[in-house]
Formats: sequence, C-alpha cells, structure tokens
Amino acid sequence: MGITQKIGGKGEIIAQNYLLRNGFKILHTNWRFGYKELDIVATKNSCLHIIEVKTRTSQFWENPKDAVVRRKQKNIIDATDAYIAKFDINMQTQFDVISIVLDGETQEIEYIPEAFSPVF
Repeated sequence: MGITQKIGGKGEIIAQNYLLRNGFKILHTNWRFGYKELDIVATKNSCLHIIEVKTRTSQFWENPKDAVVRRKQKNIIDATDAYIAKFDINMQTQFDVISIVLDGETQEIEYIPEAFSPVF
C-alpha cells in the first residue's frame, strides 16, 4: 500500500470516529459503483449524508476540500443515484465533505455540510 493510500485510510478512520461522536449512524464505507466510490454513507436526523473525505499532510500545498472538483462531485452524485436505487432509499440527501490535515500527531478536521449540490 502506497503512502497516499495510508494517509487516505487514516483520514477515513478519523472521519468515521468524528461522525460517530457527532451522532451519525454509518451505513457503509467505501461503497463502490463501478470505478466510482462513496467514502462514507451515513444518516442523521432522517437525512442521508454522502460524505467525501479528503486527507492531506501539512506539507501538501492544496487544502483537502479543494480537491473535490466538479468531476469528482459528478462521480459521487452518480454513485449516490445507484446507492439510493439499490437500497430503495427515500429520504433527503446531502453531500458533505470532511477535510483533514495531518501534521505529525495533530489533526485538523473540518466538516463541511452541504458542500455541494447535485445541480450542474
């Protein structure tokens, strides 16, 4: 496993713990639809949350949340449509981002609710 995958995996665990501490129920992690993936699918207050996790180290020049570009958003939306159809879900859905910056033993977590919408 490469360093990028290790950092991403660590970030996803941090994000899952954050969500659980904040009252979310995690339904799936790393749910795949072809080559498209939903990092975390969770519910809270009768809402389905599709959560993209972006993790970087402090040496990286780009803010993690800036990596969720339009093409990535479209892939997430396509996978969400498939997820909702497969599990016959009928609830409000929102797209969130958790941005994590790792700096040695410290971590900075930013939860961004409704980070983007499915309207293009």
